[in-house]
Amino acid sequence: MKRSLGICLVICSALIGLGSAIRCYSCKDYTASCSKQRECSYDDACLTLSERGGMTYRQCLKYSDCEYGRLAQMFPQVSSFTFKCCNSDLCNSAPSSAASSVIGLLASAAIMWWCIH
Repeated sequence: MKRSLGICLVICSALIGLGSAIRCYSCKDYTASCSKQRECSYDDACLTLSERGGMTYRQCLKYSDCEYGRLAQMFPQVSSFTFKCCNSDLCNSAPSSAASSVIGLLASAAIMWWCIH
């Protein structure tokens, strides 16, 4: 019974976010700090676009627009850039969020282990 409940909880928590909108950081600045968050549309991704030696843009963007040529049209003021599009909540944060991802994975593994034993 305990194992069935644990498996059910894991599956339900994994399915909760399917089909819903995501949240992205939304700002442009010269630093890695960005705390403003925005609820995006269901077909959006989170964009991080970094101008070489300059500004970093974080925002919601239609996932279909996540290609270099389209972004160059949308950001004509930026001559040379790198970008990343992702589709999970607040995935366009500064690189320091890797620690929280590891903690989340470890917590999930611990819960799974507890449910099995």
